[in-house]
Amino acid sequence: MENNILLKELLNDGVLTADLAKKTLQEASVSRKDAEDLLYERRLADEAAVAKTKSRVLKVPYKEVKAEELKDEVLKVVPEESVKNYKIIPISKTPDLLVAGMVNPDDPKAQDALKFIAKQLRVNLGVYLINNRDWESVLRKYSSYRGDVENALKSLNFKGKNLGGGQRIIKLEEETGVSEDAPIIKIVASTLKEAVYQKASDVHIEPQRNEVRIRFRIDGDLEKVASLPVELHQPIVSRVKVMANLKLDETRVPQDGRFRTVLLGRDIDFRVATFPTSTGEKVAIRVLDPTIGLKGMEALGLEERSMKIIREGIERPYGMVLITGPTGSGKSTTLYALMQILNKDNVNIVSLEDPVEYYMDGLNQSQVRPEINYDFASGLRQILRQDPDIIMVGEIRDEETAGLAVHAALTGHVVLSTLHTNNSLGVIPRLIDMKVDAFLLPSALNLMIAQRLISRLCDNCKKSEVAPPEVQGIIKKNLAALPKEILEGLKTKIKNIDGPYETYHAPGCEACKGKGIIGRVALFEVLSMTRELQEVISSGANEHKILEEAKRQGMVDLRQDGILKALEGLVSIEEVVRETTEIY
Repeated sequence: MENNILLKELLNDGVLTADLAKKTLQEASVSRKDAEDLLYERRLADEAAVAKTKSRVLKVPYKEVKAEELKDEVLKVVPEESVKNYKIIPISKTPDLLVAGMVNPDDPKAQDALKFIAKQLRVNLGVYLINNRDWESVLRKYSSYRGDVENALKSLNFKGKNLGGGQRIIKLEEETGVSEDAPIIKIVASTLKEAVYQKASDVHIEPQRNEVRIRFRIDGDLEKVASLPVELHQPIVSRVKVMANLKLDETRVPQDGRFRTVLLGRDIDFRVATFPTSTGEKVAIRVLDPTIGLKGMEALGLEERSMKIIREGIERPYGMVLITGPTGSGKSTTLYALMQILNKDNVNIVSLEDPVEYYMDGLNQSQVRPEINYDFASGLRQILRQDPDIIMVGEIRDEETAGLAVHAALTGHVVLSTLHTNNSLGVIPRLIDMKVDAFLLPSALNLMIAQRLISRLCDNCKKSEVAPPEVQGIIKKNLAALPKEILEGLKTKIKNIDGPYETYHAPGCEACKGKGIIGRVALFEVLSMTRELQEVISSGANEHKILEEAKRQGMVDLRQDGILKALEGLVSIEEVVRETTEIY
């Protein structure tokens, strides 16, 4: 489907805003990519919503497909190569009819492929339009990770012999590798593909005394996915080192590197870090999938009022927007989401990152290198000579960086950065502790955003139940402190706004692999600079006075935001209480 037609229809259906549609069309024209692919890569629109619009325009019925419900004998009807190349899947088959799903039913090559298969089977053909996410989940069923690894191990045919050797180099190209290399290449490739399929954030390859343990970090928790013979440790590490362009013969000190590959039509970056242990080198690989890490503001889960405050704050011509939270709380994801809004042709955005996690077209992204004295502070000095409009600093870690960032904001720049504090109320005292003059902060600060990540309940198996009395009390107390307009809006979203309150739990099912959770969701609190807050700072800022101003603003704190999401069935109330503190 032509880019301008698709974007126009998505705009009419309310899936995209006018600005987002215009920006996507321009980027698609310059990059010569399909607008639909860009929407998926940048997570700018829900895949199912896009598919439904395409279905209406192309007049092809839309169908959601659950991979776990498809039978193996049906999958065998369409070869894996055809599924991968043409984005088609078999849904069902009878003696007279093959029903297939197509991501792009208007693609002539995909049409010809399906017609050929139907002709070979001597059956009629029925077609549904499916979304890209469902296609990916079905593609995974064709080659399971465990099956690939087992086949690779069988082909090695070793009996306890040492395949590695400390200095052995494994060839990069599979076709040029010797017979011993190919299975190792297959094991590493299958592991990385599986990590992307499972939406893992990290892969850990860990040598133990009797095995090589491979673990994925999924939804914040580590899960063991494979156990390999210890003799394969060195060849596997060598293969990863070759891909990341690291020194093969250096095993005594840690090394860092990265590489990029194309998987399922999108660029995936892998950041590699080796670490010497008593049993050999441990490898940690960060999986940087733009469809996971790059999200639009709408996909972050911000409450409507907080979203409005943030949009107003970043539209100011200068000033600081600081995001705070512990490591792994999604601060970088929020930063990138903000930069996607600000990324326009008429502004110059320059970033200092450690490391550059996701590459974004239109940004001038720079990797700091402390080992050669190119750190955040020295980089900030140089950035000001690059005529920037917007500056992104990965993290404010020290007094010098804090001072330079504040002065950049005061000299007419928008500055985005992160800071380590427990909540948004602690940003101002923290900056003062970092020797920033208090009288500069009212003019320099625009927004203070705190966030946490907690597990999202599985929609397939979650069930509601009346919360116990002690939880009822917590919910009632926190709802009572919310602004009236938020309480009014809740009446259409949750049952029994005045209690007794129902919360949700997920016992686990096949869709969530028995865990009861799928993915994570962020909790936010947003504090903005107001004239009243300026007076608090001028009179000697402390967290108690700032809290009083936050109450006056009607700020939704982390616990309140979590309780709102728990009442809507997104998260469990127990995890909200465990991960947040009472500030009101």
